[in-house]
Amino acid sequence: MKLPLTLIVAAAALLAGGAAMAQDIQERTIRFGHLNNTDHPTSTGVKKFAELVAARSGGKIKVQEYPSSQLGNELQQQAALQGGVQEMLVASTTSLAGVVKEFGVFDFPFLFGNARQADAMVDGPLGKLLGGKLAEKGVVVLGFFDLGFRNVTNGKRPVTKPEDLDGLKLRVIPNPVFLETFKTFKANPIPMPFAELYGALENKTVDGQENPFSVILSSKFYEVNKYVSATNHVYATNPVQISKRFWDKLSPAEQKLLQDAAIEAQNYQRVVSREAAAKAVGELKAKGMLYNEIAPAELERMRTAVRPVYDKFAAAYDPAVMSLFKSELERVSKF
Repeated sequence: MKLPLTLIVAAAALLAGGAAMAQDIQERTIRFGHLNNTDHPTSTGVKKFAELVAARSGGKIKVQEYPSSQLGNELQQQAALQGGVQEMLVASTTSLAGVVKEFGVFDFPFLFGNARQADAMVDGPLGKLLGGKLAEKGVVVLGFFDLGFRNVTNGKRPVTKPEDLDGLKLRVIPNPVFLETFKTFKANPIPMPFAELYGALENKTVDGQENPFSVILSSKFYEVNKYVSATNHVYATNPVQISKRFWDKLSPAEQKLLQDAAIEAQNYQRVVSREAAAKAVGELKAKGMLYNEIAPAELERMRTAVRPVYDKFAAAYDPAVMSLFKSELERVSKF
């Protein structure tokens, strides 16, 4: 039986298109760095991305994971990305605030009541606007992994009210919004690379730190801190970043492949991360940490206390960004 001419032409076009796309995929190796251990959901997301890229490129594009700050601390890897020395990185928005200061809006305390609100914010117009500003500085954002709500641990006392932070030496990410937030509570915030944190806790250079539950568990901070308090003071999202110098060398087919894989890995990683956070509290308790939640009235006191932090940094940010930020915050608050 003869096939209709239109079907033959369509099949030939499809095969030609597939062949052309295959030719557009070159042999490449992508070094993908991050700060967390291999049992952390960030690593799970990177592995998922690598798996997708390998499958869709026919094994031509290989993604090599470098966990646990193997390629340097957060700021070092950020600089390497901008310089084109490193291809990919997943790290906090806090380090990006040193590149595009308006990324600091994601570090404003007590913005979100749940993860759906945070997803809607970073996946929406604000995330795209800031991503565009970052591209001008040499970094392209392909998506946003979940890191979760940040919580305070320390070796001295539970934190049940704002006054309990008074005098505590707490390691924070080297970021002005974080520094100002904890100064508001009369803590002594000490900026420090994540890779140095465990040793600083062990040596009591700092009393405590703040990170999501999964990071606290994966990094074994239960060995060096006794108290974990559910402050939920900042929701942490980790942009999936690729060096623009590397990105610009890719064909459109390669760019699409990596972008699509990043979004699929992002959606997978968010589910894994949130499930891990829910389980981590029980595991931290089992490891001997003393866990406490904070009464709603005390959380409201904390929110009120940090209002000046918003005002201070908003005044220094691009007014167009802040206008969009405020409208987006109102939109996502309904989720």
